[in-house]
Amino acid sequence: MTVQSPQPKPRRRGGSRGRELAPLALAGLRALLGDERRDPQLQRRDLLIEHLHALQDAHGHLAMAQLRALASYMNLPMAAVFETATFYAHFDVVHDGEAAPPEVTVRVCDSLSCQLAGAEALRERLAAGFDPEAVRLIRAPCMGRCDSAPVAEVGHHHVLYATPEGVEAVVDTGHFHPEAILWQCLADYRAAGGFRLLDACRAGRVSIEALMEALERAGLRGLGGAGFPTFKKWQAVRAEPGPRYAVINADEGEPGTFKDRHYLEREPHRFLEGALVSAWAVEAGALYLYLRDEYPGLHRVLTEAIAELESAGIVEPGYIVLRRGAGAYICGEESALIESLEGKPGKPRHRPPFVAQQGLFGRPTLVNNVETVYWIPRIHEQGADWFAGQGRHGRKGLRSFSVSGRVARPGVHLAPAGITLAELIEEYCGGMAEGHRLVGYLPGGASGGILPASKADIPLDFDTLQEHGCFIGSAAIIVLSDRDDLRAVATNLLAFFADESCGQCTPCRVGSEKMLALLERDAWDVEQLERLARVMADASICGLGQAAPNPVTSLLRDFRGELEARHLIVKG
Repeated sequence: MTVQSPQPKPRRRGGSRGRELAPLALAGLRALLGDERRDPQLQRRDLLIEHLHALQDAHGHLAMAQLRALASYMNLPMAAVFETATFYAHFDVVHDGEAAPPEVTVRVCDSLSCQLAGAEALRERLAAGFDPEAVRLIRAPCMGRCDSAPVAEVGHHHVLYATPEGVEAVVDTGHFHPEAILWQCLADYRAAGGFRLLDACRAGRVSIEALMEALERAGLRGLGGAGFPTFKKWQAVRAEPGPRYAVINADEGEPGTFKDRHYLEREPHRFLEGALVSAWAVEAGALYLYLRDEYPGLHRVLTEAIAELESAGIVEPGYIVLRRGAGAYICGEESALIESLEGKPGKPRHRPPFVAQQGLFGRPTLVNNVETVYWIPRIHEQGADWFAGQGRHGRKGLRSFSVSGRVARPGVHLAPAGITLAELIEEYCGGMAEGHRLVGYLPGGASGGILPASKADIPLDFDTLQEHGCFIGSAAIIVLSDRDDLRAVATNLLAFFADESCGQCTPCRVGSEKMLALLERDAWDVEQLERLARVMADASICGLGQAAPNPVTSLLRDFRGELEARHLIVKG
């Protein structure tokens, strides 16, 4: 008789799988954010990025122990916390066993406007002067200060017209010139007639139909880039069943764009009135403001301005929700912005459904640009016919042009829609910078293409540039001169797009990297560039990949002779 030995019982793993949670990290998290056991609202997924900001601000980086504690705190998978933290450029994730970054971080903007102003030489000088163990020096995309180029950032403070000596002085002393933000307080704004429109809307003296008719007559369009008629967007959201939300896109990350910052710094209450009227128009349950993290001064301004509105009883506490971006250009795309507001990586959604149908938290959502809503109270005060009558060359309205590059007076210039570049430079910008001759210009920021000086008489507005292979977008004008290297211009722009691609779709993720590699060759293969541009434009999910080739296709179309003279073209 064979006696079988008893089979050993399978061992069971004790405790939770994965790395152990550090009790001290969780205790520190509760001290920083509050006790989630007493306030379950702190576990809401949409607060994830805000919690990450709090940790980053407190410690200067995000340790893995902190991320594991945050996952437990929010009852989220660690994978979800890690994916979001590593998606955004402004979060510094430090893996176990790695050294934390130096206490001081200096970012040097390498956008086109700063490149033209000498950012590369600035970075090289700083690299030679800083001890890398004490100061971390990194490149950064556009900081929205193109009119003060070159720009650096020490910690979370901008250094305008940056020089090596100036940046080093800020690092050494910790002293910096505060940003000159002069904004009108609530009492002054109300004394000048502010919030009359919002009061009239709420009291029924102005109907939604009358207001939409006025906006239609004025010709107000989305001024973030798409140019969709504002009243039609309101109609689309109102046609969907409630509850609904309203969102303001203040994440202007397009290189060369800084107009929204201009208005928020000077007239935050006019902007807030327009935003609240928009929320009223769609009967929104809450109004979310998504502000780019590159504008820390504006975060303080808006926080104070919102507190004024709550104290005055104009809005209920908590109705306006201010959220910080975290360094991702793609979040300027409205569906990616919605994803970010929900605490996720900012990757564009497949459409349909559109955000007007299923947006924030799955509900119909109105997304408007800062400047768009800024104009609503002014149009009501001064009349739709006043606004529509401001244009030139058959166009209607006013445009806020962010002008940088080789002009004597860069800045935000409010000018008639349809003005030409030649008129804009001569009448508003003080002419070209001394010693520079106009060669070309970007009419719509990095993605809007490049036009030659011979086309400086085209009216600048929506619908006027498409036949020339360009678009106005957010009206970010970057002026180029005979001292600028067009090859370096195109390479700079493609490097930006390659770095900012969210990576979701292959045509954009691989295409932008491949196009950058082709541009960095000694000579350009026109056939490959044009074929790649077509694939990216046709197959990319969102506007980033679709528009990324525009600078290159513009040069191949309008600057072919110059490229051939420099022997940059090998085919075509």
